[in-house]
Amino acid sequence: MLRVTTSTPPDATASRWLVVGAHGMLGRDLLDVLRTAGRDVVGLGRAELDLTAAEAARAAVVGFDVVVNAAAWTAVDDAETHEAEAFDVNATGAANLARAAAAARARLVHVSTDYVFDGTGTEPYAEDAPIAPRSAYGRTKGAGEWAVRAEAPDHLIVRTAWLYGAHGGCFPKTMARLGAEKDRLAVVDDQVGQPTWTRDLADLIVRLVDAEAPAGTYHGTSSGQTSWFGFTQRILAEAGLPTPVEPTTSDRFPRPAPRPAYSVLGHEALRRAGVEPISDWADRWSVAAPSVLA
Repeated sequence: MLRVTTSTPPDATASRWLVVGAHGMLGRDLLDVLRTAGRDVVGLGRAELDLTAAEAARAAVVGFDVVVNAAAWTAVDDAETHEAEAFDVNATGAANLARAAAAARARLVHVSTDYVFDGTGTEPYAEDAPIAPRSAYGRTKGAGEWAVRAEAPDHLIVRTAWLYGAHGGCFPKTMARLGAEKDRLAVVDDQVGQPTWTRDLADLIVRLVDAEAPAGTYHGTSSGQTSWFGFTQRILAEAGLPTPVEPTTSDRFPRPAPRPAYSVLGHEALRRAGVEPISDWADRWSVAAPSVLA
């Protein structure tokens, strides 16, 4: 169990927070953001809380005002052959936590994904756009969203995409390593999305809760858009690596699970709630790069 308790500043919301999935890339940044804000927060990882056990979920949330579910089966390709196991975590686990939060009268923040959409769009997906997942991961996360809406009326579903951060493996770290090892890189240019720093997402979650945003679905991604090829160019520039990068297509790198070609999410629900979306991905990457690539 990770616990951080400090005195709460006069202008901070005096709420007790529980972060589930606290050892992951987002969970660790969320704990850091809350600690910096002087909040009372407890973090539980997989070893401390088995979300697939309903009774364990009920016991874990007692005494908390805000519960954040940052736990998930995120191995996208493995989910294609282990969909039942992914469903246990992403859907059954989400349902257990939602039911427990509702019984404890705690606000539930549930982190979801762009993979609930079909990825064939040409303009940013609205928060209420129909979902049509094409992968096992997307199906199980879509089921988790449905469970949260059904079981926890006071919920905030926050969809995100293209996450990177300092605490764990991520695309920028991989590409910086490959850029240092290889003479040339080929990176797909036909998948478009919004690279998003986990620290920015953590900050957004806290701002959403503090704003007492209406229950519903929100999109927690950076503004703007780029391709993996475009992102790689910026990664290598920040890393000081002159490695040439050439654009290529997804067909060159077949994977078990289909990747969305278009993962750009709209932010109108945030604006309606009076919460500023995360700013442009390129600007945020320049700020994030030193800590992510350290």
